[in-house]
Amino acid sequence: MKKVVLAAAVAGTVIALSGSAALAAGALGEFGNNCAWGLTQGTKKYTDCSVHEKVGDKLYCFSKQEAKEEFMKDPEGNVAKAESFYNDN
Repeated sequence: MKKVVLAAAVAGTVIALSGSAALAAGALGEFGNNCAWGLTQGTKKYTDCSVHEKVGDKLYCFSKQEAKEEFMKDPEGNVAKAESFYNDN
């Protein structure tokens, strides 16, 4: 009985963790996974999208937590800036 409970607990943990890892590793964000904050600053910086945030129904990637925090101070305005730079470059 203990082996069955332990196996179920391990399986549940693996499934939960793999879901989070899959989101980070396989996430496809807007702007081709470039850092959304970087785009507002006029630079393209590809990310693995491990730092991300949803705005509306879209996923935005960031190079680091601080970039995400800056971007989220004005998400709508920053989306517009990032879109403009990305589309022009």
